[in-house]
Amino acid sequence: MKTINDWLKDEIGKTYNNYINGEWIRSRTGETFEIYNPARKKQVLGLFQASNEDDVHQAVEAAHEAFKEWSNVPGPDRGAILTRFADLLEKHSDELAFILSAEQGKVLAESKGEVGRAVKETRFVAGEALRIEGSTLPSEKSNIATSVLHKPLGVIAAIAPWNFPVVTPVRKIAPALAYGCTVVYKPASETPWSSIRLMELLEEAGVPKGVVNLVTGGGSKVGNALISHPLVKGISFTGSTNIGVGINEKATKLLKKTQLELGGKNPAVVVDYDEAAYVAQQIVSAAFACSGQRCTSISRVIVLKEKAGEIIQAIQAELEQVKVGPASNSSATIGPLVNQDQLDTTLSYIESGKEEGAQLVYGGNVLSEGEYSEGYYIVPGLFTGVQSEMKIAKEEIFGPVLSVIEVDNLEEAIQVANDVKYGLAASIFTKDLALAYKFVNEVESGMVHVNHGTASQAHAPFGGVKESGYGAFSIGKTNKDFFTEMKVAYFLY
Repeated sequence: MKTINDWLKDEIGKTYNNYINGEWIRSRTGETFEIYNPARKKQVLGLFQASNEDDVHQAVEAAHEAFKEWSNVPGPDRGAILTRFADLLEKHSDELAFILSAEQGKVLAESKGEVGRAVKETRFVAGEALRIEGSTLPSEKSNIATSVLHKPLGVIAAIAPWNFPVVTPVRKIAPALAYGCTVVYKPASETPWSSIRLMELLEEAGVPKGVVNLVTGGGSKVGNALISHPLVKGISFTGSTNIGVGINEKATKLLKKTQLELGGKNPAVVVDYDEAAYVAQQIVSAAFACSGQRCTSISRVIVLKEKAGEIIQAIQAELEQVKVGPASNSSATIGPLVNQDQLDTTLSYIESGKEEGAQLVYGGNVLSEGEYSEGYYIVPGLFTGVQSEMKIAKEEIFGPVLSVIEVDNLEEAIQVANDVKYGLAASIFTKDLALAYKFVNEVESGMVHVNHGTASQAHAPFGGVKESGYGAFSIGKTNKDFFTEMKVAYFLY
């Protein structure tokens, strides 16, 4: 069986081009940038186009022209192409997982899970292409019929982050195509390799020229040019809140629609349970998947004081089962952080927690011996004695750090849970149905999970409130609110 290292020997070091109007072309800048393996930080994986505003304009023009025909392709036909794309994702899932793990660092089991999730979301969206429902309204007059239609929005700028370089672009591109839009896609500069393969599979599935375009490069030149281009009608962005707010300010001035998936500081409230070990397993899994580098990671455990000792002990026991290592190590359960900046940021938060008086009771140390010297490895950290006003309890760390906050009752737990600027996901562990409903109703969060971690499903809307999101939720039926615009038609007969 081929391993990730065997596969890398034949694939690394190539130069990859932009994908514009169905052709693979170099940037007009004539420049490229390198990406590196987070598990072997000196290993160059490939060279990608360092694009500029001219490349963006070329891609947007191609998408604009393609929209004229693609928007008129019947929904079932668009859905059939997406179904073929889902089948191709599934067929090439091992190869995509290798690419994903190589450029992002996550272990192979997580990468395969991400590709599998992309398959499920694409299959759901393919069906949505057949269900773009409007409505017929009773008329004020006997000889006028009134209808509400939903028409494709137009050219979409899709801007994705580095932590989920397969499922996030699929989450933007697939619904755009289902609803009749065309796309210019900018991947994160840390993880553009997966996107090359996605474009190849979309082409193989039968997506016409110009319907999906890929432009790689930095946010200042590619991202800003996409946002401000007059032919771009909507911007779907996943990333940090600060960048999302800036995008929204620019888009609002130009009256463009936005769909923003932003940061999180997600709580797990622990009230009561049958088995502390189960609660700990759910929390640790949700906190440290993708090495804590995901917006839905649990980062705060808010627990009743009488349960705190047992839960802390159970979490530590669960953490002792975690194996940090590269994707090439089949026993590894958590990979490296994506780069030096992310490692430095995580370490700065750990130091801040110590300085403010929290107790680091497990992990938080860099691994640098042997194979660990080649990557950005850190043992997941657990803080106790955390107060809700501390920096580690307020700000999104985007790394493997978990804080435990003790409270007296559920009312205080909800108050602490809501006492942050974010509102993406939240969990509660309780056997009391009334308490569960109280939490669901009162917690300020776009998604709430009862008795399990922050895992979403491929057909349910995904999004946040407060500074965790803006615009229509992604996934599920709510995508129609972003990718289409409403039109009301009156027919006199």
